[in-house]
Amino acid sequence: MARTTEQLGTTLPARPEELLGDLQHPGGPLRLDPFPYAFGSPATGGLYRLHGPGWSWFGKLLQHVRHWPALPLLPPEVAEPFAAEFPWRSELVLWDPDFNGRMPEGLRPPVLHGLVELPDDRVMVWMEDVAPSTAPPDLDRFRRAAHLLGRWNARCTDPALLAANGNPPGFALRMYAENAVALRGLGALEDDDLWSHRWLEDHGRLRADLRRLAPRIPGMLDRLDGYVQALPHGDASPQNLLVPADDPDTFVAIDPSFTSPHALGFDLGQLLVGLVHAGEVPAAMLPDIASTIVSAYQAGLGVEGITDQDAAARDGFVTSVMLRSGFDSFLYDLIGSDDAGDRHTFDERVALCRFLADLYLADHPGD
Repeated sequence: MARTTEQLGTTLPARPEELLGDLQHPGGPLRLDPFPYAFGSPATGGLYRLHGPGWSWFGKLLQHVRHWPALPLLPPEVAEPFAAEFPWRSELVLWDPDFNGRMPEGLRPPVLHGLVELPDDRVMVWMEDVAPSTAPPDLDRFRRAAHLLGRWNARCTDPALLAANGNPPGFALRMYAENAVALRGLGALEDDDLWSHRWLEDHGRLRADLRRLAPRIPGMLDRLDGYVQALPHGDASPQNLLVPADDPDTFVAIDPSFTSPHALGFDLGQLLVGLVHAGEVPAAMLPDIASTIVSAYQAGLGVEGITDQDAAARDGFVTSVMLRSGFDSFLYDLIGSDDAGDRHTFDERVALCRFLADLYLADHPGD
């Protein structure tokens, strides 16, 4: 459940008018409602919907990582550099004309109503409140999204755009792999007691494959850094590519992340796993989704004149999604639950990791 403004601390004003600063809105009286969501990014302090007579805005509170409640749970040697280096304002790149101006027709950012700088390294982002379509996602939607991402990524290979970002190739994925994956993914693979539990005891081959691949992570990262780089969306899951109910042929891109140069194909990873992570699409659909989005993405690159990078873009996808989701998508905290839904969720995540490992090993049998 989302925290209220009071729970976020005294540095965040509780009155809607105070969160609006000098922004002009369509008119009051105003009501501010916290928006429930699953906490993910450490830079997200809360989501809100602001209501007035006949209108609404959507608000996102961005915050310095030192405000993240989970930060004290990390080992100090991880927490300190993480808090110092995490680019907590990076999502604002979505409204940089040099970034969103490269979006092809059919893809756009939400309308930005304004930013309000708040005390203590927080900023309130007020944007269009998109009413999403309730139609269930199908392979055609995945295909269209991947094609547009391919076109957008191709346009974002411009060396000037990459240089302006200020980060080296693969910076965000490397930070993730060396910290999050190492902390919550690799350690658990060495726990014999954990993997002898009846929920995992039949998955010894998966454990062995992941343990064999773990020492290869530095080489995987290095290989990705050698490919053609693009400035990606970074978290292009279906949940972040909204389809407006009143404009079903358009995607509205929200919540960019991992905003540093990455290999072509990187953006396909979250497109593949996002709805499986959320429990909205079964892991059994992963093979069909993967084959659909890879070919559509390659076609999108081709439309923009990149016709010689299909193999590299496929590997950019296969390797980066393995690094980002293949080692640490297990929900170990559900083990032993008496709830049948928890067991199903756990098994789906195991199936996801099995698929990603198989996908990677099929392309890299020597590993």
